[in-house]
Amino acid sequence: MPPSDTGKLWGGRFSGSVDPLMVEYNQSIYYDRIFYKQDIAGSIAWARANKNVGILSDDEYKRIVEGLKEVEKEWEDNTFEIKPGIDENAQPVRWSHWLCSYALAFASDLERLLEVTKRVNKSPLGCGALAGNPFGVDRDAIAKELGFEGLLMNSLGAVADRKFALETMQWAAELMTDISRISEDLILYGSAQYGFVRLADAYSTGSSLMPQKANQKNSDSLELLRGKSGRVIGQMVGLNCTIKGLPSTYNKDLQESVEPLIDCVKTVSDSVRILNGVISTLDIFPNKMLAALEPGMLATDLADYLVKKGVPFREAHHVSGQVVSLTESKGIAMDQLSHKDLQGVDRRLGSDFVFDYESSVEMRTSKGGTSKSSVREQIELLKTLVSES
Repeated sequence: MPPSDTGKLWGGRFSGSVDPLMVEYNQSIYYDRIFYKQDIAGSIAWARANKNVGILSDDEYKRIVEGLKEVEKEWEDNTFEIKPGIDENAQPVRWSHWLCSYALAFASDLERLLEVTKRVNKSPLGCGALAGNPFGVDRDAIAKELGFEGLLMNSLGAVADRKFALETMQWAAELMTDISRISEDLILYGSAQYGFVRLADAYSTGSSLMPQKANQKNSDSLELLRGKSGRVIGQMVGLNCTIKGLPSTYNKDLQESVEPLIDCVKTVSDSVRILNGVISTLDIFPNKMLAALEPGMLATDLADYLVKKGVPFREAHHVSGQVVSLTESKGIAMDQLSHKDLQGVDRRLGSDFVFDYESSVEMRTSKGGTSKSSVREQIELLKTLVSES
């Protein structure tokens, strides 16, 4: 069955029209179009990868590349017609995969910290007030003695330089953003609506006002981590605003770099220790996670099943959307549909398709995926990154 008359990839599920303002509000194509060459190059690389694993034939790959080259020419000639649309789709993932997503983010933060440390570890000593010193002092020897990795080579710039503070605070803002994001996730996962995790007593409190929360812990530690990220980001922006308007050499405004830097370093240090304590003492409830899974999350698997049978993804996506729509009209879960129901949507949906969460995650075996083998690969990478840091 072909895609709907709306021309939208997701049209199979929806029967109503979208508010035109919502369509305009949602789309970013008018900004993204500057990347058309890169997007097309990526699409060709992806098509080649699909050909290499047998999803596309040589002829199909050739036709796709030819089509994409035509699209590229239309962009170059400014004749390409933009058709707006909206994306969607949830999928089951392993808890370990979710943990790895943040662990790798923090590993990247550590890598950036080491880079920042090396870049800003330059000595200003020997520059005098602003013009240098007249006594032939060996600046290199002083820098080496104090553990610097080099010199700030211009005396005018050196006395005004606060990159060591600003870059440290910029790095801290990135780290605290990651800390805030994992905190927000854990706040949600620990709420009554989810119940996936529970904080240890050391990092939570009860409610002094609401008796209905007597057995529910407040996620004070996580909320504070989330809140202090704004503090660190604000300190970084504040120092940047102080520096941006200063003339050459030292100005007294630069005194304002000391207090926020000291506070920033302490806040980050405390936050890392608190988050480590939260994660290492967290109670996790896998049964609650399993109970929260919903068969509709496997709609993408349905589309993938059809793709493996040679159905173009656009068409497979539409069929999957129709199956979701059918479950909504019947008021049942997707895995409660009979084989006859599925055949009524599309004859190519065979009895060999099974709605199964474990099978779903185990199919995602590519690097970075959520299968056990992929997660183990991520864990080994993390061990390597930590050992080399």
